[in-house]
Amino acid sequence: MSPYADVAHLMKGRTIARIVYDAETIAGRVRELGAEIGAAYPEGDLLVLGLLKGSFIFLSDLVRQIPRPLQVDFLVATSYGNETVSSGLVRLVYDPETVLEGKHILLVEDIIDSGRTLNRLVDLLGVRRPKSLEICALLHKRLTPDLRLDAKFVGFDAPHEFLVGYGLDHAEDFRQLPFVASLAD
Repeated sequence: MSPYADVAHLMKGRTIARIVYDAETIAGRVRELGAEIGAAYPEGDLLVLGLLKGSFIFLSDLVRQIPRPLQVDFLVATSYGNETVSSGLVRLVYDPETVLEGKHILLVEDIIDSGRTLNRLVDLLGVRRPKSLEICALLHKRLTPDLRLDAKFVGFDAPHEFLVGYGLDHAEDFRQLPFVASLAD
């Protein structure tokens, strides 16, 4: 029996090529990241800022593993509009209501690939004068040398495949899978 046979009904006729990171591996790495983040921020106000939608599952597991007081907020950014290719122009659809000035800001992302959105967000958040700004990503494809701010905390280096599960989607599907997998063509 395949390790993902119990989720076959969730796949909408698509096939998983392989499970890249299983649920147990992800949970273990999230625990480690929580400890690393807690140690990196021994004092001061910490705001964990999730980039929706992809980060929501990772962020919810992560904040429960950070052994210190913190606040959580979200932002939504888009660079696609109604197109299938990024315009390169990033627009905040939902802007965090929390004051950023003077706080340690940890921007949580599901996956870093081209870096366009992340670069623009670093600029937008930086002008709000946080005490510090760092990035935590579940997955990093290491595709671009042009990141203005590389992730300080990374769960896993990601293969150059289209990945779904644990918050990552394909046309809004597959976010609820308990693992990260690549889709078969």
